[in-house]
Amino acid sequence: MPVVTLPDGSQRSFDNPVTVADVAMDIGPGLAKAALAGVVDGREVDTSYTINEDAQLAIITDRDEAGLEVIRHSTAHLLAMAVQDLFPGAQVTIGPTVEDGFYYDFAFERAFTPEDLEAIEKRMGELASEDLPVQRLVMDRDEAVEAFKKLGEDYKCEIIRDLPAGEEISVYKQGDWMDLCRGPHVPSTGKLKAFKLTKVAGAYWRGDSNNEMLQRVYGTAWRNKKELKAYLTRLEEAEKRDHRKIGKKLGLFHMQEEAPGMVFWHSKGWTVYKTIEQYMREQQNWNGYEEIRTPQVVDLSLWQKSGHADKFGDDMFMLKAEEREFAVKPMNCPCHVQVFNQGLRSYRDLPLRLAEFGSCHRNEPSGSLHGIMRVRGFTQDDAHIFCTEEQIQPEVADFIDFLHSVYDDFGFTEVIYRLSTRPEKRVGSDEDWDRAEKALADALDAKSLPWEELPGEGAFYGPKIEFSLKDCIGRVWQLGTIQVDFSMPGRLGAQYVSEGGERKTPVMLHRAILGSFERFIGILIEHYEGAFPTWLAPTQAVICNITDNQADAVKKLENFLAHKGFRVNADLRNEKIGFKIREHTIQKAPYILVVGDKEVENQTVAVRARQGEDLGTMTWDQVAEHLAADVGRRGRVALES
Repeated sequence: MPVVTLPDGSQRSFDNPVTVADVAMDIGPGLAKAALAGVVDGREVDTSYTINEDAQLAIITDRDEAGLEVIRHSTAHLLAMAVQDLFPGAQVTIGPTVEDGFYYDFAFERAFTPEDLEAIEKRMGELASEDLPVQRLVMDRDEAVEAFKKLGEDYKCEIIRDLPAGEEISVYKQGDWMDLCRGPHVPSTGKLKAFKLTKVAGAYWRGDSNNEMLQRVYGTAWRNKKELKAYLTRLEEAEKRDHRKIGKKLGLFHMQEEAPGMVFWHSKGWTVYKTIEQYMREQQNWNGYEEIRTPQVVDLSLWQKSGHADKFGDDMFMLKAEEREFAVKPMNCPCHVQVFNQGLRSYRDLPLRLAEFGSCHRNEPSGSLHGIMRVRGFTQDDAHIFCTEEQIQPEVADFIDFLHSVYDDFGFTEVIYRLSTRPEKRVGSDEDWDRAEKALADALDAKSLPWEELPGEGAFYGPKIEFSLKDCIGRVWQLGTIQVDFSMPGRLGAQYVSEGGERKTPVMLHRAILGSFERFIGILIEHYEGAFPTWLAPTQAVICNITDNQADAVKKLENFLAHKGFRVNADLRNEKIGFKIREHTIQKAPYILVVGDKEVENQTVAVRARQGEDLGTMTWDQVAEHLAADVGRRGRVALES
């Protein structure tokens, strides 16, 4: 007689073993209809799972995030079924969920076309409407290999053979089609009501460039048609805001094959970059950081001592010189410890905050590169705080205040907080991890901030808080982080003299606010659709003459505003004023200043804002005051408007 305890603490007793679906029906037919899966004693299972003894149970519906995950994973199976129905020679490989959707990799003799995707999506809809029951079967390894061998599924056979001996092999069937999977899945295909195939791309089998190239079909799936439509609208908006297109249109940067994953900054883009760098330099100075600079090429032995060579060696660029092996630094932290180690430190020196706009390189796979969002060469607003254990919580709390101020200045107000705790593979004792995790949680709680725990997602050396932003179309970007590290300082010999005269190892806090400048600028481009706030805009104002009679006055005004510290350009081309205004509006200049004969006579200027608003006529001093006020608001002006 199993007793099932529900999330609200209520219990239900049954005379015989029951399935998750049976319990849902016992609670009510509405829940039984909505049930997609269940969580039994912490493990996600299908609704057909049988409960034989007392257990904790939560029913998963499409209202739960876990339910959406089940929908997406099941839709990946629906995709694979449709592909093999239409293209019998295709082999299925792996099909996980990803953010906002799923993908499935296929081996097929030819490339899928856009017309193929339309046909596949149509067939998926037909299979969903058939409401085929989804059944879970369990096989031993040899039986499973034989079953998929008969189907000609060589990739599935390889996956099964690589599983540990004795591991339970679960297979899911819908109709006559089956696939290898851990599950759980929806009870029937009729639960899948809102999906769309989005694109096809190449992908190596198991992510190894030495293996054969497969075809990866991407799709998205949602709870209902309304959510799907909203997502597709966001995709259209994101396409309009693609930083690569806007970057080219505005002349900010370019990429080329001779330097994959590296950015060629043009003058306008470099102006944005330098403005952000100088802003962050000022902010760090005000918050007690010392700026340093460390080498880009360092002997491999340092990375071996720090543990990075073992964990990230494949992602590091290596070179040899004079029989020594060096690495181009992929991160700054080991080098910052070397600065700390110069001279014996006292407890009075702590906390010591060392910051660097550190140029780093990582050998990212070519398939993962994406404009300036994912690159091989990048610069971080990186810093490391060396402190005592007692100083962790106040330092983290101060950092959170610092981070909020910076994000506000860039126009971001919605921040998501996540605490990533100890992974399975880690260094340091459990006691160290307990203290580190508690210090971070206490700092978030002291600020009364809502946060989510991400179990097992911490770095190998310590837990971390991740700070994510929402942009203007609702996309979430993980940017800032602060990580507690009890390990690396000791590995690299960092010590300080305590108040009692003992030598102790400091705690090291790894922190960043923007992450990489490249990625952050890409996010800003898409968030503002290239229309940067005035303080960031490469050109803050353009001065246009109507005829050649005003050329001298325009040059004088340009010189006047430039000496006030503004980035201004004079447009003296022999073009109609309407043409000039349209062109500079397309280039998203915050202000267009027009000078005609009347303005020359009165030493004034007609001011036009980027949105097309006529701000009227101003004196030169009034223009300077207006620009200064706008620049001073930084990105906060976006919040007010």
